[in-house]
Amino acid sequence: RVKWSKLEPSNYGENIILITNGFYHKNYGPLSPRVRLRRSHRYDASLTITQVALEDEGRYRCQLVNGLEDESVSLTLHLEGVVFPYQPSNGRYKFNYHEAKGACEQQDSRLATYQQLYKAWTEGLDWCNAGWILDGTVHYPIINSREPCGGRLLLPGVRTYGARDKQKDRFDAFCFTSALQGHVYFIRGHLNFKEATQACRNQGAAVAKVGQLYSAWKFSQLDRCDGGWLEDGSVRYPISTPRQRCGGLPQPGVRSFGFPSKELRTYGTYCF
Repeated sequence: RVKWSKLEPSNYGENIILITNGFYHKNYGPLSPRVRLRRSHRYDASLTITQVALEDEGRYRCQLVNGLEDESVSLTLHLEGVVFPYQPSNGRYKFNYHEAKGACEQQDSRLATYQQLYKAWTEGLDWCNAGWILDGTVHYPIINSREPCGGRLLLPGVRTYGARDKQKDRFDAFCFTSALQGHVYFIRGHLNFKEATQACRNQGAAVAKVGQLYSAWKFSQLDRCDGGWLEDGSVRYPISTPRQRCGGLPQPGVRSFGFPSKELRTYGTYCF
């Protein structure tokens, strides 16, 4: 008898995915249509997941039940991706945990895990605002210690506020996204937000989401000096090769103009 389950850090639970007993098997939960045992030979209990999605990342457990000789092994599925901080148009520290989770999902991403945030810090993420991550704790990654971010005496690192009240406490969010099943491109022009939406629609596309722009920057090296509207009403541009006339910052990244008035006819648009 083989049982596969997925461990869920946000609620400390374990969701059964598949149980098989000889030739009989049953799948459970949202992963049900996309999982099967590989069965490449008689003793193969490997799990196969098709059409892998962002929410599939995490820790899995396989339990083999055979009379007195039961065995259990756990392993982690890692996705290559990019972490980005996110806050809404009305300013910082507006999300409770559930709102942060929903905001990331609306931007084609999900709340990052601690391991993803830590890896992003090792790759250069330096952000002064604290944000929720998937397990309900709150952190912020600092590379250059400075006064507004805990003081110069604190060592660099992923600093933590620990577990917070998921309903009452309010912070930003750290979102994680991976490679796209599509591509992001820029339409030049002086468009307000409504015109930008229509310009993408005219080409059978949609205004790109923040997670989609980050993915295109990370995995397709999208590099444009032009600010463009995104689906949440923000204006951003992706820089893979830093240069003085494109913001002047020495590191690659997705730059932001924040959330200007949607009536402004100043920017182009990024479509997906």
